[in-house]
Amino acid sequence: MRHFLKETDFSLEEATEIFKLARELKADRFSTPNFLNRQSWGLLFYKSSTRTRVSFEVGINEMAGFPVVLSSQSTQIGRGESVADTSKVFSRFLHGVIIRTFGHEIVEEFASEGTIPVVNALTDFLHPCQIYADLFTLSERWSPSPEAFGPECLKGRKIAFLGDSACNVANSWILGANMFGLDISLAGPEGFEPGPEIRALLDKEGYGQNYHFTHDATEAVEGADMVYTDVWVSMGMEDEAAARIEQMQPYTVNSELMAKANPGAVFMHCLPAHPGQEVSEAVLRSAQSIIFDQAENRLHAQKAILAKLARLNLVEPA
Repeated sequence: MRHFLKETDFSLEEATEIFKLARELKADRFSTPNFLNRQSWGLLFYKSSTRTRVSFEVGINEMAGFPVVLSSQSTQIGRGESVADTSKVFSRFLHGVIIRTFGHEIVEEFASEGTIPVVNALTDFLHPCQIYADLFTLSERWSPSPEAFGPECLKGRKIAFLGDSACNVANSWILGANMFGLDISLAGPEGFEPGPEIRALLDKEGYGQNYHFTHDATEAVEGADMVYTDVWVSMGMEDEAAARIEQMQPYTVNSELMAKANPGAVFMHCLPAHPGQEVSEAVLRSAQSIIFDQAENRLHAQKAILAKLARLNLVEPA
Protein backbone atom coordinates (compact mmCIF):
# COMPACT_ATOMS: atom_id res chain seq x y z
CA MET A 1 0.00 0.00 0.00
CA ARG A 2 1.40 3.38 -1.06
CA HIS A 3 0.75 6.46 1.09
CA PHE A 4 1.77 10.13 0.91
CA LEU A 5 2.89 11.07 4.41
CA LYS A 6 6.10 12.86 3.44
CA GLU A 7 7.60 14.28 0.24
CA THR A 8 9.90 11.32 -0.28
CA ASP A 9 7.08 8.76 -0.28
CA PHE A 10 7.20 9.33 -4.03
CA SER A 11 10.46 8.89 -5.91
CA LEU A 12 11.83 11.87 -7.81
CA GLU A 13 10.69 10.19 -11.04
CA GLU A 14 7.17 9.74 -9.65
CA ALA A 15 7.11 13.32 -8.38
CA THR A 16 8.09 14.53 -11.85
CA GLU A 17 5.16 12.56 -13.30
CA ILE A 18 2.86 14.18 -10.71
CA PHE A 19 4.05 17.68 -11.65
CA LYS A 20 3.49 17.02 -15.34
CA LEU A 21 0.03 15.58 -14.68
CA ALA A 22 -0.81 18.61 -12.51
CA ARG A 23 0.17 20.87 -15.41
CA GLU A 24 -2.12 18.94 -17.78
CA LEU A 25 -5.00 19.07 -15.31
CA LYS A 26 -4.52 22.80 -14.80
CA ALA A 27 -4.42 23.48 -18.55
CA ASP A 28 -7.81 21.83 -19.10
CA ARG A 29 -9.45 21.74 -15.70
CA PHE A 30 -12.97 20.95 -16.82
CA SER A 31 -11.98 17.92 -18.89
CA THR A 32 -10.42 16.09 -15.97
CA PRO A 33 -10.44 12.30 -16.46
CA ASN A 34 -12.46 10.27 -13.98
CA PHE A 35 -9.39 9.16 -12.04
CA LEU A 36 -11.49 8.53 -8.89
CA ASN A 37 -14.51 7.15 -10.70
CA ARG A 38 -17.14 6.47 -7.99
CA GLN A 39 -14.49 6.24 -5.27
CA SER A 40 -15.24 7.70 -1.83
CA TRP A 41 -12.37 9.52 -0.11
CA GLY A 42 -12.54 10.66 3.49
CA LEU A 43 -11.36 14.10 4.60
CA LEU A 44 -10.70 13.97 8.35
CA PHE A 45 -9.95 17.29 10.03
CA TYR A 46 -8.56 17.62 13.54
CA LYS A 47 -7.71 21.26 12.65
CA SER A 48 -9.72 23.98 10.91
CA SER A 49 -9.02 24.52 7.23
CA THR A 50 -9.75 26.73 4.23
CA ARG A 51 -7.42 25.92 1.31
CA THR A 52 -6.88 22.27 2.25
CA ARG A 53 -10.56 21.46 2.58
CA VAL A 54 -11.75 23.36 -0.48
CA SER A 55 -8.95 22.18 -2.78
CA PHE A 56 -9.32 18.51 -1.85
CA GLU A 57 -13.11 18.52 -1.84
CA VAL A 58 -13.30 20.25 -5.22
CA GLY A 59 -10.50 18.10 -6.64
CA ILE A 60 -12.15 14.82 -5.64
CA ASN A 61 -15.41 15.99 -7.20
CA GLU A 62 -13.66 17.00 -10.42
CA MET A 63 -12.14 13.50 -10.68
CA ALA A 64 -15.63 11.94 -10.32
CA GLY A 65 -15.09 10.86 -6.73
CA PHE A 66 -17.13 11.51 -3.59
CA PRO A 67 -15.54 13.47 -0.71
CA VAL A 68 -16.71 12.52 2.78
CA VAL A 69 -15.83 15.46 5.04
CA LEU A 70 -15.44 14.71 8.76
CA SER A 71 -14.31 16.60 11.84
CA SER A 72 -12.55 14.59 14.53
CA GLN A 73 -15.00 16.05 17.04
CA SER A 74 -18.00 14.92 14.99
CA THR A 75 -16.75 11.31 14.92
CA GLN A 76 -16.22 8.79 17.69
CA ILE A 77 -12.56 9.84 17.77
CA GLY A 78 -13.85 12.82 19.73
CA ARG A 79 -15.20 10.39 22.32
CA GLY A 80 -12.03 8.33 22.59
CA GLU A 81 -12.24 5.71 19.83
CA SER A 82 -8.73 4.67 18.89
CA VAL A 83 -6.98 5.63 15.68
CA ALA A 84 -6.43 1.92 14.98
CA ASP A 85 -10.12 1.06 15.17
CA THR A 86 -11.13 4.16 13.20
CA SER A 87 -8.63 3.30 10.47
CA LYS A 88 -9.93 -0.25 10.20
CA VAL A 89 -13.51 1.01 9.92
CA PHE A 90 -12.56 3.63 7.31
CA SER A 91 -10.91 0.85 5.32
CA ARG A 92 -14.26 -0.97 5.08
CA PHE A 93 -16.06 2.12 3.75
CA LEU A 94 -13.59 4.33 1.89
CA HIS A 95 -11.06 4.13 -0.93
CA GLY A 96 -8.63 6.54 0.76
CA VAL A 97 -8.40 9.08 3.57
CA ILE A 98 -6.86 12.56 3.74
CA ILE A 99 -5.98 13.74 7.25
CA ARG A 100 -5.15 17.18 8.69
CA THR A 101 -4.06 16.70 12.28
CA PHE A 102 -1.60 17.39 15.08
CA GLY A 103 0.97 14.66 15.80
CA HIS A 104 2.61 13.00 12.80
CA GLU A 105 2.21 9.66 14.53
CA ILE A 106 -1.55 9.91 13.89
CA VAL A 107 -1.19 9.68 10.09
CA GLU A 108 1.47 6.99 10.49
CA GLU A 109 -0.90 4.90 12.63
CA PHE A 110 -3.78 5.40 10.20
CA ALA A 111 -1.49 4.13 7.45
CA SER A 112 -0.17 1.14 9.38
CA GLU A 113 -3.55 -0.01 10.75
CA GLY A 114 -5.69 0.42 7.64
CA THR A 115 -5.77 -1.01 4.12
CA ILE A 116 -6.38 2.20 2.14
CA PRO A 117 -4.00 4.99 1.08
CA VAL A 118 -3.48 7.82 3.58
CA VAL A 119 -2.57 11.37 2.55
CA ASN A 120 -0.96 13.77 5.01
CA ALA A 121 -2.80 17.06 4.54
CA LEU A 122 -0.78 18.57 7.43
CA THR A 123 0.72 17.44 10.70
CA ASP A 124 2.74 19.37 13.25
CA PHE A 125 5.85 17.81 11.66
CA LEU A 126 5.30 18.00 7.88
CA HIS A 127 3.10 19.59 5.22
CA PRO A 128 4.01 17.68 2.02
CA CYS A 129 0.96 18.62 -0.08
CA GLN A 130 1.79 22.31 0.39
CA ILE A 131 5.41 21.83 -0.67
CA TYR A 132 4.49 19.80 -3.78
CA ALA A 133 2.11 22.60 -4.79
CA ASP A 134 4.81 25.21 -4.08
CA LEU A 135 7.47 23.32 -6.02
CA PHE A 136 5.05 22.91 -8.90
CA THR A 137 4.45 26.68 -8.79
CA LEU A 138 8.18 27.38 -8.96
CA SER A 139 8.56 24.88 -11.81
CA GLU A 140 5.93 26.84 -13.74
CA ARG A 141 7.89 30.07 -13.29
CA TRP A 142 11.40 28.75 -13.75
CA SER A 143 11.00 26.24 -16.60
CA PRO A 144 12.78 27.70 -19.64
CA SER A 145 9.85 26.90 -21.94
CA PRO A 146 6.49 25.09 -21.83
CA GLU A 147 8.08 22.19 -23.68
CA ALA A 148 10.85 21.95 -21.10
CA PHE A 149 8.54 22.06 -18.10
CA GLY A 150 9.64 19.96 -15.14
CA PRO A 151 11.16 20.05 -11.67
CA GLU A 152 14.68 19.67 -13.07
CA CYS A 153 14.62 23.48 -13.45
CA LEU A 154 14.67 23.71 -9.64
CA LYS A 155 18.17 22.26 -9.25
CA GLY A 156 20.72 24.70 -7.88
CA ARG A 157 18.21 27.44 -7.09
CA LYS A 158 18.41 29.01 -3.65
CA ILE A 159 15.40 29.42 -1.39
CA ALA A 160 15.24 31.21 1.95
CA PHE A 161 12.83 30.52 4.81
CA LEU A 162 12.34 33.18 7.51
CA GLY A 163 10.83 32.80 10.98
CA ASP A 164 10.04 29.60 12.85
CA SER A 165 12.52 27.26 11.20
CA ALA A 166 11.32 24.34 13.31
CA CYS A 167 7.72 24.45 12.06
CA ASN A 168 6.07 21.88 9.79
CA VAL A 169 6.36 23.98 6.63
CA ALA A 170 10.06 24.65 7.27
CA ASN A 171 10.64 20.92 7.87
CA SER A 172 8.89 20.05 4.62
CA TRP A 173 10.87 22.68 2.75
CA ILE A 174 14.14 21.24 4.07
CA LEU A 175 13.12 17.74 2.96
CA GLY A 176 11.71 18.96 -0.36
CA ALA A 177 14.76 21.09 -1.13
CA ASN A 178 17.05 18.10 -0.61
CA MET A 179 14.85 15.86 -2.73
CA PHE A 180 14.65 18.32 -5.65
CA GLY A 181 18.22 19.65 -5.49
CA LEU A 182 17.62 23.18 -4.20
CA ASP A 183 19.84 25.04 -1.76
CA ILE A 184 17.96 26.15 1.35
CA SER A 185 18.90 28.71 3.99
CA LEU A 186 16.73 29.32 7.03
CA ALA A 187 16.83 32.16 9.56
CA GLY A 188 15.12 32.49 12.91
CA PRO A 189 15.73 33.34 16.57
CA GLU A 190 17.57 31.13 19.00
CA GLY A 191 15.49 28.09 19.89
CA PHE A 192 13.71 28.00 16.53
CA GLU A 193 16.30 26.12 14.50
CA PRO A 194 15.47 22.84 12.67
CA GLY A 195 14.92 20.18 15.30
CA PRO A 196 16.16 16.62 15.88
CA GLU A 197 13.17 15.00 14.14
CA ILE A 198 13.86 16.57 10.75
CA ARG A 199 17.60 16.01 11.15
CA ALA A 200 16.94 12.32 11.82
CA LEU A 201 14.67 12.08 8.77
CA LEU A 202 17.31 13.70 6.55
CA ASP A 203 19.86 11.14 7.73
CA LYS A 204 17.38 8.29 7.18
CA GLU A 205 16.71 9.48 3.62
CA GLY A 206 20.45 9.71 2.95
CA TYR A 207 20.69 13.49 2.56
CA GLY A 208 22.72 14.32 5.65
CA GLN A 209 22.39 17.74 7.29
CA ASN A 210 22.11 19.54 3.98
CA TYR A 211 20.69 22.95 4.89
CA HIS A 212 22.00 26.23 6.30
CA PHE A 213 20.54 27.86 9.41
CA THR A 214 21.46 31.31 10.69
CA HIS A 215 20.14 33.92 13.11
CA ASP A 216 20.82 36.60 10.47
CA ALA A 217 17.84 37.20 8.15
CA THR A 218 19.94 39.10 5.62
CA GLU A 219 22.48 36.28 5.40
CA ALA A 220 19.71 33.78 4.65
CA VAL A 221 18.07 35.92 1.96
CA GLU A 222 21.20 37.06 0.08
CA GLY A 223 21.27 35.41 -3.33
CA ALA A 224 17.88 33.73 -2.90
CA ASP A 225 15.58 33.11 -5.85
CA MET A 226 12.58 32.65 -3.57
CA VAL A 227 11.82 33.95 -0.07
CA TYR A 228 9.26 32.11 2.06
CA THR A 229 7.67 32.67 5.43
CA ASP A 230 4.82 31.26 7.50
CA VAL A 231 2.71 32.40 10.43
CA TRP A 232 4.59 32.91 13.67
CA VAL A 233 1.83 31.41 15.82
CA SER A 234 0.50 28.09 14.53
CA MET A 235 -2.73 26.44 15.65
CA GLY A 236 -2.35 25.11 19.18
CA MET A 237 0.34 27.68 20.11
CA GLU A 238 -1.94 30.58 20.99
CA ASP A 239 -0.63 30.71 24.57
CA GLU A 240 2.83 31.51 23.20
CA ALA A 241 1.64 34.23 20.83
CA ALA A 242 3.00 37.32 22.59
CA ALA A 243 6.45 35.82 23.22
CA ARG A 244 6.73 34.43 19.68
CA ILE A 245 5.75 37.72 18.03
CA GLU A 246 8.36 39.60 20.07
CA GLN A 247 11.12 37.09 19.24
CA MET A 248 10.30 36.94 15.54
CA GLN A 249 10.25 40.70 14.81
CA PRO A 250 13.72 40.75 13.17
CA TYR A 251 12.51 38.16 10.65
CA THR A 252 9.63 40.08 9.10
CA VAL A 253 9.89 39.84 5.31
CA ASN A 254 9.78 43.48 4.21
CA SER A 255 10.83 45.34 1.07
CA GLU A 256 14.31 46.03 2.41
CA LEU A 257 14.89 42.34 3.05
CA MET A 258 13.46 41.29 -0.33
CA ALA A 259 15.92 43.71 -1.97
CA LYS A 260 18.76 41.50 -0.66
CA ALA A 261 17.50 38.55 -2.71
CA ASN A 262 18.36 37.98 -6.36
CA PRO A 263 16.75 40.25 -8.97
CA GLY A 264 13.48 38.65 -9.99
CA ALA A 265 13.15 36.72 -6.72
CA VAL A 266 9.61 35.77 -5.74
CA PHE A 267 7.86 35.77 -2.37
CA MET A 268 5.76 32.84 -1.16
CA HIS A 269 3.52 32.21 1.86
CA CYS A 270 1.25 29.22 2.45
CA LEU A 271 -1.45 31.46 3.98
CA PRO A 272 -3.28 32.67 5.97
CA ALA A 273 -0.95 35.65 6.36
CA HIS A 274 -0.75 38.27 9.10
CA PRO A 275 0.46 41.52 7.45
CA GLY A 276 2.71 43.45 9.79
CA GLN A 277 3.96 40.30 11.49
CA GLU A 278 5.76 37.70 9.37
CA VAL A 279 5.42 39.80 6.20
CA SER A 280 4.78 43.43 5.40
CA GLU A 281 1.67 44.48 3.52
CA ALA A 282 3.89 45.96 0.81
CA VAL A 283 5.62 42.63 0.08
CA LEU A 284 2.43 40.60 0.38
CA ARG A 285 0.71 42.71 -2.31
CA SER A 286 3.79 43.29 -4.47
CA ALA A 287 4.47 41.99 -7.98
CA GLN A 288 7.02 39.62 -6.41
CA SER A 289 4.30 37.89 -4.40
CA ILE A 290 2.92 34.71 -5.97
CA ILE A 291 0.81 33.66 -2.99
CA PHE A 292 -2.39 33.15 -4.96
CA ASP A 293 -0.65 31.13 -7.67
CA GLN A 294 0.59 28.72 -5.04
CA ALA A 295 -2.83 28.65 -3.34
CA GLU A 296 -4.54 27.77 -6.64
CA ASN A 297 -1.95 25.10 -7.35
CA ARG A 298 -2.93 23.20 -4.23
CA LEU A 299 -5.93 22.03 -6.28
CA HIS A 300 -3.97 20.88 -9.32
CA ALA A 301 -1.06 19.28 -7.45
CA GLN A 302 -3.34 17.42 -5.05
CA LYS A 303 -5.52 16.12 -7.87
CA ALA A 304 -2.37 14.69 -9.43
CA ILE A 305 -1.25 13.18 -6.11
CA LEU A 306 -4.61 11.45 -5.61
CA ALA A 307 -4.69 10.25 -9.21
CA LYS A 308 -1.20 8.78 -8.77
CA LEU A 309 -2.14 7.00 -5.55
CA ALA A 310 -5.35 5.65 -7.08
CA ARG A 311 -3.39 4.17 -9.99
CA LEU A 312 -0.64 2.76 -7.79
CA ASN A 313 -2.96 1.14 -5.28
CA LEU A 314 -6.11 0.17 -7.22
CA VAL A 315 -7.84 -0.17 -3.85
CA GLU A 316 -11.36 -1.40 -3.26
CA PRO A 317 -12.93 -1.23 0.23
CA ALA A 318 -12.50 -4.50 2.16
